[in-house]
Amino acid sequence: MAGTLFIGLMSGTSLDGVDVALVDFKTQHPQVVTTHFLAFPADLRAQILALQHPSTNELEITCQIGNQLAHLYAAAVNVLLEVNQISAQNITAIGCHGQTIRHRPELGFTLQIGNNALLAELTNITVVGDFRSRDIAAGGQGAPLVPAFHQAIFAHPQKNRMIVNIGGIANITFLAKTGQVLGFDSGPGNMLIDSWTKLRHGKDYDANGAWAATGIVLDSLLFDMLAEPYFALPPPKSTGRDLFNDNWLKRHLLYPHLRSQDVARTLVELTAQTIVDAIFKTCHHVDEVYLCGGGAHNALLVDSLKAKLGNIPLANTDALGVGVDWLEAVAFAWLAQQTITGKTSNLPEVTGAAGTRILGAIYPN
Repeated sequence: MAGTLFIGLMSGTSLDGVDVALVDFKTQHPQVVTTHFLAFPADLRAQILALQHPSTNELEITCQIGNQLAHLYAAAVNVLLEVNQISAQNITAIGCHGQTIRHRPELGFTLQIGNNALLAELTNITVVGDFRSRDIAAGGQGAPLVPAFHQAIFAHPQKNRMIVNIGGIANITFLAKTGQVLGFDSGPGNMLIDSWTKLRHGKDYDANGAWAATGIVLDSLLFDMLAEPYFALPPPKSTGRDLFNDNWLKRHLLYPHLRSQDVARTLVELTAQTIVDAIFKTCHHVDEVYLCGGGAHNALLVDSLKAKLGNIPLANTDALGVGVDWLEAVAFAWLAQQTITGKTSNLPEVTGAAGTRILGAIYPN
């Protein structure tokens, strides 16, 4: 029988670093034992960003960066274990999301790099990775995967709950009290905001939305961006940097004499508006909304969401027992536990797959 301690690793589209969560599954509700964060070195972040676009010698560069990521992931895991005096032998498996480089379910593939075999070698722990491919092979989007985890730990018999994860991409999970689950990517989360902030403000992110708050919403620009066909697509659907990237933003910045802070403010409004539109267009009778991900720290974005949600209560997932910064890492520990114990972990009603599947590839220690 598998042990109860699993580690979840998450490095998302925001490219800020690696989230590590050690989770104990000895009870029905997983307990977060401890967490650790390791920031991406600036040069590695730049290399990963460059990989989002086709280049020469792309295959070799991708493999080399995958090895670098494996070393970074291993360092994060080993520090967490060392600081907490926990032996690697006590960990059943690591659930590693990997770094998404391409996500093209419409073409039948997705690519998350990180060299899971090397990660297993460096940590002496079994690694479970490549969670998305099996769902795509079954005709699904391969994303989002976390709604199954949300259902397992957050569903409430008397309340219709909405979980909104705002990472680089924003995704929503609707947990109806009837047991119905709906989930999909609503559009850009922090991705475009962070990119514009770096380009024009010289910072990796806009803390609390303070810089964007000095600008105004440009209605014409917002209207043009909201015309993106992705937003009108019905679920199941998923997206990423393949669509919402710097080139996408440049195509919309054709108006003369735009102030940088006004563009920043408009990008915050784009994220808020597309999240709320996704909620109201596809979900009915939402009783409460919970935020997680880095966007939960953006006060301007949160205030915009509150205003648009009206009387629907808005809180962070901390109130449900899992911190906003660690929810996805915990989810991948759960996904690894599902794989190791031979349980399915995709939701066909979310991804569009032909049926439930056991996700992930196992790299034994």
